[in-house]
Amino acid sequence: MERLTMQIILIISLVAAAIGSGLVAGIFFAFSTFIMTAFSRIPAEQGIAAMNSINVTIVRSPFMGLFVPTAILCLVIAVLALIDWRGAASFLMLAGAALYIFAAFLSTIIFNVPMNDALAKIGGNGTEAVQLWTAYHRDWTWWNHVRTIASLLASVAFVRALMIS
Repeated sequence: MERLTMQIILIISLVAAAIGSGLVAGIFFAFSTFIMTAFSRIPAEQGIAAMNSINVTIVRSPFMGLFVPTAILCLVIAVLALIDWRGAASFLMLAGAALYIFAAFLSTIIFNVPMNDALAKIGGNGTEAVQLWTAYHRDWTWWNHVRTIASLLASVAFVRALMIS
C-alpha cells in the first residue's frame, strides 16, 4: 500500500510539475518572442511604464500561484527521485527539478527581480532612463530566454519521466 501511495503522489506531482513548468515556459516565451520586442519599438518612457505596470501586476496575479508552487513541486519530485531511485526516470526527474528550480525560479530571483526593482526606481525619458532601459531590455530578455528554455526543458523531462517510470 505504501508503494502504491508513493506512486500516486509521484504521478500527480510529475503531471502537475509538467503542466506548471510548461505554462510558465509559455508565459516566458511570450515575453521573449514578442512582448519585449514590442516594448523596444516604443519610447523608453512608455516601455519603462509598461514594464513597471507588468511587474506590479504579476506579483498579484494567478501567475504567482503557478510559479512558486511549481518550484515546490520540483523539490518534492527531487526528494521522491532520491528516495526511490528509478534509473533514467529518476535522472529525468532530478534534471527537470534542477532546471526549473535553478534556471527558471532562482534566476528570476537573482537576476530578473533586481533588474525590475532598479527599473521601478527610474522614470521619465532622460538620458539615464534611456540608458537603463536599453541595458534592462537586453539583459532582462537574455535571462528570460534562459528561464523560457529551462522551464520548457523541465516540462519535457517531467513528461519523459512519466513515460518511462
